[in-house]
Amino acid sequence: MPLNLKQLKRTLAVTGLSLALGATPALASNASLLNSSYDIARELFASYNELFAAHWQEQTGQTVEVRQSHGGSSRQAQAIIQGLRADVVTFNQVTDIDILHQRGNLLPANWNEQFPNASSPYYSTMAFLVRKDNPKNIRDWDDLARADVSLVLPNPKTSGNGRYTYLAALGYAQLKWGKDQQAIDNFMRGWLNRVAVFDTGGRGATNTFVDRGIGDALLTFESELHGIRAAYPDQAFEIVVPSASFLAEFPVAVVERHAQRNGNLELARAYLEHLYSEDAQRLLARDFSYRVHHEQVKAETAANFPELRLLTIQDIAGSWEKAMEDHFANGGKLDQYQRR
Repeated sequence: MPLNLKQLKRTLAVTGLSLALGATPALASNASLLNSSYDIARELFASYNELFAAHWQEQTGQTVEVRQSHGGSSRQAQAIIQGLRADVVTFNQVTDIDILHQRGNLLPANWNEQFPNASSPYYSTMAFLVRKDNPKNIRDWDDLARADVSLVLPNPKTSGNGRYTYLAALGYAQLKWGKDQQAIDNFMRGWLNRVAVFDTGGRGATNTFVDRGIGDALLTFESELHGIRAAYPDQAFEIVVPSASFLAEFPVAVVERHAQRNGNLELARAYLEHLYSEDAQRLLARDFSYRVHHEQVKAETAANFPELRLLTIQDIAGSWEKAMEDHFANGGKLDQYQRR
């Protein structure tokens, strides 16, 4: 959830977000950890880092400075392969962690077996933020393809966020038109042609929609939309949750080669394990509107999360590998849909 200036200054002083924001850490620490994360997770991990630092000090007597690097998750993965010595990654797409094994051999192939729920401590889905009173009456994916509607979303080529949105729309089209591939293609081409701005990451898309006033709908994570609406009450944004959308998991992993080299292997594992704790799950669900797995926290926050049909990558494309090859590779379906 976006913070005001006073909160942000306090958070930076405690967590030392020096890498992403150019701040100088205010506190000496016995340990330092680097978390590479997706674009819109700055405030989430600023808060979580405080929670974890308190837990770590209670457990070990050691203080810890957690530094952050943020950007589109695909770009973050490339930066790590090119030398960014992150101890952990908290990304928003499985393939961006897989590539760390495939191209850099920085972690094992079975990284997603290291933590519960396929190493995804929380999840979300893709939804729409519309302007006050929803003047275009946007209710579901069909409305996004209308000629009078303009959209803002991150570029699926550079952002896991954008790929999730694309796949959510595709899954909806498959449910509606079944094996009628021409109808599916027409719908996909139609709504993609309504995109006014493809930003490189989720935070850029938010700024375009909110600060620049472009677009009738912002397409991004449901969790992010709650934060935007709360941060700008004067604009009276509304959240539209469609009838079906994509199961957006947020995978995490220890970058074992770097963590071991940095002397942080135990610390890195503890940092990710604590995301599954009741306190952290409550923070994720209550303060940042993520859907979580902890049963008690789920029950406490159920009213905040409308029911919808959540489609997996297997439902829509068979696998992430097939989705990347068929849709997001150069010359794939995404490129074909965008040709004028």
